[in-house]
Amino acid sequence: MKTYFTFAFALSLMVACQTKKQDVQQDEPTITENMLTEKQKAEGWVLLFDGKTTNGWRNFNSNNIGAAWVVDNGALHFDNTKTEGKGDIITDAEYENFEFSIEWKIDSCGNSGIIFNVVEDPKYKYVWLTGPEMQVLDNDCHPDAKIIKHRAGDLYDLISCSTETVKPAGEWNQARIVSENGNYQFWLNGTNVVNFTMHTPEWDAMVAGSKFKDMPDFGKATKGHIALQDHGDKVWYRNIMIRVLD
Repeated sequence: MKTYFTFAFALSLMVACQTKKQDVQQDEPTITENMLTEKQKAEGWVLLFDGKTTNGWRNFNSNNIGAAWVVDNGALHFDNTKTEGKGDIITDAEYENFEFSIEWKIDSCGNSGIIFNVVEDPKYKYVWLTGPEMQVLDNDCHPDAKIIKHRAGDLYDLISCSTETVKPAGEWNQARIVSENGNYQFWLNGTNVVNFTMHTPEWDAMVAGSKFKDMPDFGKATKGHIALQDHGDKVWYRNIMIRVLD
C-alpha cells in the first residue's frame, strides 16, 4: 500500500510540474520581428527599421550610412570588423514627445547607447555633445559596469537604474524611452528603471556635477534625433518603433 501511494504521489507531482511548465510556455509573448500588430498601428506606432534595409537611418552630420552598419538576420548591426563606414547613426526625423521602443543585444564586454534629443549641426562632432543617453552595456564584463551610473539602462553618468534587469551579453533586451513634456521614463525588460525631468534647476545641477559639465549644449534641447552609438563594439538592434504623443 505504501508503495502504491508513493508512486501515485510521484505521478501527480510530475503531471503538476508538466502542467506548470506548459502554462509558463503559453504565457510567453509571441514576437513578430520588425512588424507592427494591428493594435500597434491603431495606437499610432511607426516602424523605424524594416528588418531588411537601413532606410531611415544615416550617420550623424551625413546624408549616408556607413558600411559598418549592416542588416544582420533581421537586426540593425554595428560590425566593428569593418575598417570604414563607422560612426553613430541617427533617425532621419526629429522627435519631442514620444514613446520609443527597441530591442538590443550586445557582444561580450560590449558598449553602445541609445541617445535622444540629438541636435544635428556641423559644430557638434558627436551626438553626446547635445543628447542624453540610455546606456547599452554588458554589465558582467565591460569596465564601465564598475562605475556607478554607467551600467545598462542608466541615464548615462547622471542617474542609476533603480534595479538591475539587464540580460547577459548575447541575449535580447527590450527597452523603452518615454518623453512627455520634459518628463522622461526609461524601461528595461518591462521594469521602469529611471525617471527624470529635464530643463529644470535640478536637471542643470545634476549635469553640472557630471562629466557633461563642460559641454554647454548638453541636455538643453527639447527635441531632436534619436541616435544609436558606435562605441567600437558589436551591437544589434531590432523591433525599433516610435509613436508620437500629443
